[in-house]
Amino acid sequence: MTRDDDLQTLLLAVHALTRIAALDTHNDAPAAQWRTLTLLRDHGPQRLGDLATLSRVTQPGMTRLVHQMDAAGLVERAAHPTDSRVSVVRATARGLEALAVWFEQFRAALAPHVADLSPEEWDAVGVAASALSLRVGLVPVATLNTSREKKEVVR
Repeated sequence: MTRDDDLQTLLLAVHALTRIAALDTHNDAPAAQWRTLTLLRDHGPQRLGDLATLSRVTQPGMTRLVHQMDAAGLVERAAHPTDSRVSVVRATARGLEALAVWFEQFRAALAPHVADLSPEEWDAVGVAASALSLRVGLVPVATLNTSREKKEVVR
């Protein structure tokens, strides 16, 4: 296999594992809701069109989603800090708390699917997670926890 094949296989496996674990949570909220809250948490308040672009959905689709999330108290619209004619969407404290709860449910659902990984496999997961996190501007896993702590949390 080439490096490109390895990367594609890794990403497809992670995507499949994500879908399986998400289904295992039995949470009825659309995945787009969690993705949107994560984007708002990580990138701060966004214009609706920019949020749609970041999330890779249409602007009408994002408008519907934001309307639903606003009604649920997960997000709110506010005036743009430098242009009062434009509104931005931001996560509320309730939305960020719901996201934190979702991530805990997701981790718990994910754990059984990876419980039998060997210590060497966990090391490989840690290296891949840190390397790829750096490439997309996320804080590498290794800086958040030591390898031992990370393994214990996931198991």
